[in-house]
Amino acid sequence: MKKNNKPKIIYFENLTNSCLLILFSLVLISGCTCMKEAGRCIFGVSTKSLEESRKDAIKKTFNYDYKTAFSKSKASLKEMGCYIYAQDYKNGMIAVYVSSEDTTPVGIFVKEIGSVNTQIEVSGPSSYAKEIIAEKLFAGLEIK
Repeated sequence: MKKNNKPKIIYFENLTNSCLLILFSLVLISGCTCMKEAGRCIFGVSTKSLEESRKDAIKKTFNYDYKTAFSKSKASLKEMGCYIYAQDYKNGMIAVYVSSEDTTPVGIFVKEIGSVNTQIEVSGPSSYAKEIIAEKLFAGLEIK
């Protein structure tokens, strides 16, 4: 008697299609933001922890307009030897590592207070790194 392998193949194809359909549905439900953040986590460039630690950020207001504060902050961070791994001008975020050797993340958030006043927030999971970067950044912004 001959065995018919065809039902097994069809079953396997149906199972594969079902898995793909479930996976596709999960992606649609979770949205692009979730997938984007998951990709960032995989490559080690996530800014989620920096955004979550903003509640404990070190803050200081400067007499600069938004554009000037953002560009001067970025220039000061480069002068300090920080490695900028992500930036978003529209949302006022610059994510850095303390240096190219020290990959402790620190986030700098630029928030427009008025036409000539801007608040700089320095956040991060490491209190020490956050304090060091804030001290140097704020000093650099006061001089310039």
